[in-house]
Amino acid sequence: MSTVTEPARSETRPDVKQQAGMLLGHVAGYVGTRTIQLGLRVGLIEALADAERGLTPDELAVEVDIDPFYAEVWCRAAIGAGLLERDGTSDAAHDGANDAARDGGRLRLADHLDDLLLTGDHPAHVGAVVRIFEHPEIFDRFGERLATGERTWWDQCSPDFIGGVAATGLPFYVRLIPGGLSQVPGLEDVLQGPARVLDTACGAGAGLVRLGETYPDVSLTGADGDRASLDRAAQAVADAGLEDRVEFVHTPLEELDHDEEFDLVINNISMHECRDIDEVTARIRRALRPGGWFVISDFPFPDTDEGLASVPGRIMSAIQFFEAQIDDQLLPRHVYDDLLVRHGFTDLGSAELAPVHALTWARKD
Repeated sequence: MSTVTEPARSETRPDVKQQAGMLLGHVAGYVGTRTIQLGLRVGLIEALADAERGLTPDELAVEVDIDPFYAEVWCRAAIGAGLLERDGTSDAAHDGANDAARDGGRLRLADHLDDLLLTGDHPAHVGAVVRIFEHPEIFDRFGERLATGERTWWDQCSPDFIGGVAATGLPFYVRLIPGGLSQVPGLEDVLQGPARVLDTACGAGAGLVRLGETYPDVSLTGADGDRASLDRAAQAVADAGLEDRVEFVHTPLEELDHDEEFDLVINNISMHECRDIDEVTARIRRALRPGGWFVISDFPFPDTDEGLASVPGRIMSAIQFFEAQIDDQLLPRHVYDDLLVRHGFTDLGSAELAPVHALTWARKD
């Protein structure tokens, strides 16, 4: 006589308590994010970074001209989020719960957070990423358009948002130039001479300035389909004193057509936005001299569930809410290998520069 047994419940499946902990962890992360955003926007974090001896909440309130009680509230949240460390303890007696939470010593910004949150050209800077998620262009507009699927484009975004995107892109350029480019075999030698470089989707010009300052014998061209971004780029180039070495082309990359041949074409965190990625790649190949390099610097979007659940994957998934509105999505890095092979490029290579930043390169025969 056979018996039917119930399948055993997997020991690895989470129970209600664990699932509640997971959800509350997301809430706590949201609180931490909003605490950082507020601290950056109001100047609280900058004031603490400038204070070598630290500040009490009352001193912080005076420094940034806010209400002292509200300063205490922010400081407690910042301690909980790991932003601040308390230096010493208070000798004063405390009677109530609110009093007990007050000045228990001076508060200092935790190690390395000045660079990570305030230094825009630091290769590990994340402050701009935290700030960009404040803008309505990402989550709010996505929610408003869920039913209609209405798309948008950069010229419908606020100047503040475009500036914020440029700030998030700066660390990518810092990692790329010269460190990332130096990993491309033979490229550094070319860039030390009178080479020609095209920065496609050059945005606000951070890459052009960095290229010009790093490689003094290189002549540069910046191409972008957004006029407002090119205006910003032209100002950045002029401020750096590089205008005699840089020219600009206002064109969608799908219509790129240039008389000169380039030794290097760069695309930094914009290749995934191309309306026709094959057309763009074909035009870039035509723009290269024989033996010239094409370097794609972009987000390596996860292509597994495990990757999506990682911290980099979760951040990149948030970026997708805006990318969807401009009718594209981030791409897994291996997609670029397939793309370059399809268009006849050779000598493919790749490198990870950060968990959210990967390079792919190849040469034109």
